[in-house]
Amino acid sequence: MKELFDFILRFGNLNQQQIDFIASKAQEIDLPKDEYFSEAGKIARQVAFVVDGIMRVCYYDNKGEEITKYFIEENNLVVDLESFDNEICSSTYVQAVTDCKLIVFQRKDWLELLQTIVGWEAIVHKIISRALIQKVERRSPLVSEDATTRYLKFLEIYPTVVNRIPLSYVASYLGVTQSSLSRIRKNIR
Repeated sequence: MKELFDFILRFGNLNQQQIDFIASKAQEIDLPKDEYFSEAGKIARQVAFVVDGIMRVCYYDNKGEEITKYFIEENNLVVDLESFDNEICSSTYVQAVTDCKLIVFQRKDWLELLQTIVGWEAIVHKIISRALIQKVERRSPLVSEDATTRYLKFLEIYPTVVNRIPLSYVASYLGVTQSSLSRIRKNIR
């Protein structure tokens, strides 16, 4: 739980009573590798903080091919925000790439925190803004670059991830085949 509060307190201040209240609404869970935190076609009903492990957000294109949009590592919140906020079916999957340890809040508890704790909404807004900026920064340079440059950028953006996840996910994220990724990696060494 310490990791969660170290993270939250970077975005605003809470007193001990507020921290205790937040902790009372949280549940620590283990999500095994390959399990889904949320799924396309279902409404997202949880927010989680990644204590340990890596998750990915992915979807299937119109050809049925799996596309990885991005990865979520330790010390980040994970939620399908559009689905969660608007109570609509998600269009993406959020999957554990490694065994993950999460601190999870159910939707009703998250909403209660927003209604009860003064300043909580501002903290959450700052966290979401940071996540959206990161998402744009991580995706936009990848769009116009060649595959080798995209891979080098990936290593910069996710320095601790590449050796912990299947290369098929990295290839999907970069928009290349696995054999192309293998060639790129070989040429870089």
